[in-house]
Amino acid sequence: MNSGHDLKKLFDIIHEDNELLVVNKPADLVCHPTKGDEYSSLISRVRLHLGDGVQPQLINRLDRETSGVVIVAKQPEPARELRRLWEAGAVEKCYKAIVHGRVLQSTGVIEAPLGRDEQSPVAIKDKVRADGSLSVTEYRLIKSFRQKTGQFTPSGSRHPNNARREDFSLLQVRPLSGRKHQIRIHLAHLGHPIVGDKLYGGDEQCYLSFVESRLTGEQADSLILPNHALHAESVSFTWRSKNWLFESQPETWFSAFTCDNSVD
Repeated sequence: MNSGHDLKKLFDIIHEDNELLVVNKPADLVCHPTKGDEYSSLISRVRLHLGDGVQPQLINRLDRETSGVVIVAKQPEPARELRRLWEAGAVEKCYKAIVHGRVLQSTGVIEAPLGRDEQSPVAIKDKVRADGSLSVTEYRLIKSFRQKTGQFTPSGSRHPNNARREDFSLLQVRPLSGRKHQIRIHLAHLGHPIVGDKLYGGDEQCYLSFVESRLTGEQADSLILPNHALHAESVSFTWRSKNWLFESQPETWFSAFTCDNSVD
């Protein structure tokens, strides 16, 4: 294994034993290998941490910009067992999301089928459609607040280029089905897209500009935050006659946005 100095550069470890490694995945990090270096994906960082002779397997995955709990199996048998739990819907996942606008209902359920968005130039984009797959998301309002919309940096500081205040809401979200981009699409469908969402925030050109490394300053300012504000805060399940709960805290820029200048 790497030294503590190196580990800090890889990820924050939530739990580790002989069979499992549970980490708090940083935002803006893909789960699977890319053409970048050994630090450019979560699985490659996991391999660096575990060293030679281990073939780690990701049990759950998060979008590139989503931070939070990711579970890694170090051996084939726990990987098979845990994947069966996921496939059976026996895992409870809880997220935090910052969305545009004031969500008026304290709790709610979004039931809207999801399928491919064939009109979009973005191949991976899905949408709500009548012939889509059944998808259900629960949400609970934590608080609504007003915030200056100057873009935040990863350190949590704010650029003073925009003094306008806008309404936002912090939600706790539980997906009851496991569709691609489900939370992001459902919250946008509700009329409250996630802050910083380049694909479902209302202008998919932001996403195309981002992946082609041509995002303009104006586009970045419109997104407000450096990554979309979705954090996988907990995963819980029963496995081998034991209740497991893994929790993580969101990054500084996420927390700072919900605290500064907020009111109930």
